[in-house]
Amino acid sequence: MLVVGFAAGVLRANCYLLAPAAGSRCIIVDPGQDALAGVEKALGEHDLTPVAVLVTHGHADHAESAGTFGLPVWLHPGDRDLVPISTCDLAETTLELAGLAVHAWHTPGHTPGSMIFRLDTHEGGRVVLTGDTVFAGSVGRGDRETLAASVRDKLLPLPDDTVVLPGHGNATTIGRERAFLSGQAVAR
Repeated sequence: MLVVGFAAGVLRANCYLLAPAAGSRCIIVDPGQDALAGVEKALGEHDLTPVAVLVTHGHADHAESAGTFGLPVWLHPGDRDLVPISTCDLAETTLELAGLAVHAWHTPGHTPGSMIFRLDTHEGGRVVLTGDTVFAGSVGRGDRETLAASVRDKLLPLPDDTVVLPGHGNATTIGRERAFLSGQAVAR
């Protein structure tokens, strides 16, 4: 699986493009503020054709450019009031997009409609895009109790070697974050 990521905008939110391989169809995840140039560059460099946009949550740093591609935009209805474009309602499901199976899980806490997206790669690995639910060495802000339950119930059960692609900052793994969170209220 091809994963291309870059940070954009004042808040340096991560935008990702996911595809089975170069020269194929792709999914754009979290095209936020000032992401258009980075998306266009990645599409050209890897000969990708976008087919859909997935949004982890409705904050502008993750969703502002979502409507600029003329593609279906998938967003949980809990965040629909944050994104002033027409979207497809996203619930817990598995989406088949661009030749990839994307498992969408509702993880409220940062926002009411926060989602994470988990994919199993063709090479045997696992990737989870967490938006602002979990970062390398921390969790997002928001409703602490709800966020803690989302992390505990949806993320921490994943295998240690699952690669975490967060909404800001560097990639990490579930194993590293489980170790970090072991002394935190989130892990209890």
